[in-house]
Amino acid sequence: MSKIKQKITFDHNYSQNFYSKKRKEKDVKFIILHYTGMRNELKAIKKLTSNKSNVSCNYFIRSNGRIVQIVPEEYASWHAGISRWKNEKYLNRSSIGIEIHNPGHYNNYINYPKQQINSLLKLLKFLKRKYKVKKNFILGHSDIAPDRKKDPGEKFPWKFLSKNKLSIWHQLNASYLIKKRGKKLNIKKNKKFNNFLKKIGYRGYKQKSLILSFQRRFRTELINGISDEECFLIAKNLIKLGI
Repeated sequence: MSKIKQKITFDHNYSQNFYSKKRKEKDVKFIILHYTGMRNELKAIKKLTSNKSNVSCNYFIRSNGRIVQIVPEEYASWHAGISRWKNEKYLNRSSIGIEIHNPGHYNNYINYPKQQINSLLKLLKFLKRKYKVKKNFILGHSDIAPDRKKDPGEKFPWKFLSKNKLSIWHQLNASYLIKKRGKKLNIKKNKKFNNFLKKIGYRGYKQKSLILSFQRRFRTELINGISDEECFLIAKNLIKLGI
């Protein structure tokens, strides 16, 4: 059992799945959040630590909030795979991966327990400060690999994280936005919206995948892959906030 700055207690269950070359603190630009997508927590840890799986992470957060270190931070774990954000590709080497246990979309997806999120907040605050990670570079797996990933999903509390300066969120009124939901964009606005997505960081994949990922993150009430006035206004506001 170890402590981070004597504030966060965590366990160890090391994996051999990482790049052997050590990295410097300045190499870490991103923090990527995942869910395990498995029903059984112990099996999820076993997979992340098996030398046959070719996957791992730096930290794992149990359902009860306990934090497990899987790969030390100075090594890049194998968690992001084929990925992109802005002009950065293959984000393993430039990111810290955090797996949060949750059965996911195909196994009775559930809300994240309070104790899990509280532990995540503590860990993110520490990592963000240590590596000087920008809050808009704390991302979900679906943000960087929208064609193949949905995690951490629409039940993940991104808005709550933003209140703790650990994520980005828009500043628009919910009752105002819902009136714009489903309203079709004209050609000019649709083109602008696509440019907004690119400025935020979504790029390199089919447009529908990018829209689905954006909605899963910022418009969780309706995830249909179709851009509308509500999506347009949210993206515009994010850009205005200096994303």
